[in-house]
Amino acid sequence: MPGPGPDFEPGPAELRIDLDAIAANWRLLQARAGKARCAAVVKADAYGLSAARVAPALWAAGCRSFFVAHGAEGLSLRQCLPNAEIFVLHGLSDQLAAFAAAGLVPVLNSLDEIAAWSARAGAAGRPLPAALHIDTGMTRLGLSEASVARLAAEPERLANLSLRLVMSHLACADDPAHPMNREQLDAFARLKRALPPLPASLSSSGGIFQGAPFHFEMVRPGIALYGGRPLASAPNPMAEAVRLAAKVLQVHDVDTPRTVGYGATRQVSGGTRIATIGVGYADGYFRSLGNRGFACIDGIPVPVVGRVSMDLITLDVTALPATRVGAGTRVDLIGGGVDVDALADAAGTLAYEILTRLGPRYRRVYVGAAAGEGQDPAPCAGAVSSG
Repeated sequence: MPGPGPDFEPGPAELRIDLDAIAANWRLLQARAGKARCAAVVKADAYGLSAARVAPALWAAGCRSFFVAHGAEGLSLRQCLPNAEIFVLHGLSDQLAAFAAAGLVPVLNSLDEIAAWSARAGAAGRPLPAALHIDTGMTRLGLSEASVARLAAEPERLANLSLRLVMSHLACADDPAHPMNREQLDAFARLKRALPPLPASLSSSGGIFQGAPFHFEMVRPGIALYGGRPLASAPNPMAEAVRLAAKVLQVHDVDTPRTVGYGATRQVSGGTRIATIGVGYADGYFRSLGNRGFACIDGIPVPVVGRVSMDLITLDVTALPATRVGAGTRVDLIGGGVDVDALADAAGTLAYEILTRLGPRYRRVYVGAAAGEGQDPAPCAGAVSSG
């Protein structure tokens, strides 16, 4: 009976993160961005892959600017990268002194935040770094057009700040044909002219592939770094960076018609072979993939049949010879023929959610020259500094 591959050890499911692939993706994106600087978005613990591992690998590749969502993420990242430029997208938290001491760059989204950070700068007796975010159509975070006009009329509001960047965010970047892309580009170009001359940033992953007018002085890729497709309707040029594999726990040879899994949602006939895998929705494998998802064995797709359970999924392996599938056989759930975006499509979601919900029970292995030793995310070295 076949066993696992030579680089696969029996035990918990294995999540393999290729740090060299992530670094290569950053270099490709930097090349596409031309003269613009390519930053890296490492929020949500680098999309669930460990910022403690990913960010130093990106730094080694040449990335110098990083974006996180929350202040706590920025303070943690500072321990990894004492000299990096770290932007905090959600603006200020209640830890203003810690922000200032760590040299974090809050992305200020309102006049109130600008006033609070300016007051902190006044108390510190020195200008503090900041970025400005303009809302050009997302209606989520950012300065309104009226607020931008207020800043233009009252420039003293910015007097205590060392402004590093003005930015906005595209709502439909993965669809180059969407008219909102051009509308937001025009609005951003118009509104930023009312502010002091600053480096500008509009594009995340998808916007990088919409050409030079969208690049400005900085681009901010996220999902593309981790192997996700930047555009919904174009081939994915990014390297596969994540591979999730598990082993077959048991194979059922079905000799009479019967049902599979909770709720009896799938009936199979005699002659069917069902392989059970020790991964389920508690591990972040979406319940919506029941009767819709697929895995791969030796690069051959096999469908998920029945409902996804908390700890188990079942696959129809009838198409494979019985000698190729048995207890211990390796099954790829992401990567190895299972494209993360195709899996997300089957689940009715996005690759972003697939990656950020990968659970803690996986044995995580970091590979590539940047990985160093050890399988689990190591604490970052380096003291907090102002960078």
